[in-house]
Amino acid sequence: MTTAELQERILELGMPKFTAKQISQWVYQKGATTFDEMTNISKKHRELLDAHFVVGRMPATDKQTSKDGTVKYLFPTEDGQSVETVYIPENDRATLCVSSQVGCKMNCLFCQTGKQGFQGNLTAADILNQIYSIDRPDSLTNIVFMGQGEPLDNYDNVMKAIGLLTSEEGWAWSPRRITVSTVGLKKNLKRFVEESECHLAVSMHFPFHETRLQFMPAERQYGIEEIVELLSQYDWSHQRRLSFEYTMFEGVNDSMIFAKEIVRLLKSLDCRVNLIRYHRIPNVELNDTPMPKMTAFRDYLTKHNVYTTIRTSRGQDIEAACGMLITKE
Repeated sequence: MTTAELQERILELGMPKFTAKQISQWVYQKGATTFDEMTNISKKHRELLDAHFVVGRMPATDKQTSKDGTVKYLFPTEDGQSVETVYIPENDRATLCVSSQVGCKMNCLFCQTGKQGFQGNLTAADILNQIYSIDRPDSLTNIVFMGQGEPLDNYDNVMKAIGLLTSEEGWAWSPRRITVSTVGLKKNLKRFVEESECHLAVSMHFPFHETRLQFMPAERQYGIEEIVELLSQYDWSHQRRLSFEYTMFEGVNDSMIFAKEIVRLLKSLDCRVNLIRYHRIPNVELNDTPMPKMTAFRDYLTKHNVYTTIRTSRGQDIEAACGMLITKE
């Protein structure tokens, strides 16, 4: 709940209006897990809160640590399901890869979450719980909505969680510390660009319509040409970052024909491209592109004024890398 929502509810219970702000501070700033911890609220009112509400924090039910320091958590959801969340430490930075849905409707051929099918949207509480209930939430420097699910298919809950994180009653984070990834759901993409200041990452993976359609069914409704055309209507030259994610598959999308098409497609955009190594998943006959070929692909794009990086692969040994998340019993 936001402070305004809390005010409405506690006034119904006959509690003073200022108690809402106290509750917000305890939950969103101090990380309280019980009402008993809220010592500046009277015992009578704490008991009233305990009778009508839950704080909403739930600990992870499982945790795995990679040899490279990446940590994968399994968190329960309010409706009794589970999602995976990945903590990625790196020097003086720590990024949390957050899920937005249980499973996913997009069914991209190369993504393990897509093989799971769709089981439901996470609530704003489910999303925030992933962030607040890791071992060291205070160490986080960035959050990326790149876990299980399509964030813009659960727009309201994702935006509410982001709103609480960036508000004064929460962590007062700059939206520039948060990146939202999408295959490009056009209606909500437009809303997101206009209503948010977070960074945006578009899952391109294939610049040609027919190839993208073969591997990403969402291309039928959300064509990459249309997505780029929509995004080109906005100014990306300031601090807000627009990036395109490009997983490379040997012999499929790693030739210079694809590199040239990316240059053509993105020529009107101030953006970057992130090249991602493919991480093999069961029953999918695709292979990862060798690093020398990825480097040549990157160099071609950079030479033609498309700023490009090769993303470091993390947590593969615990199935925490890109495309590998799936909720298991």
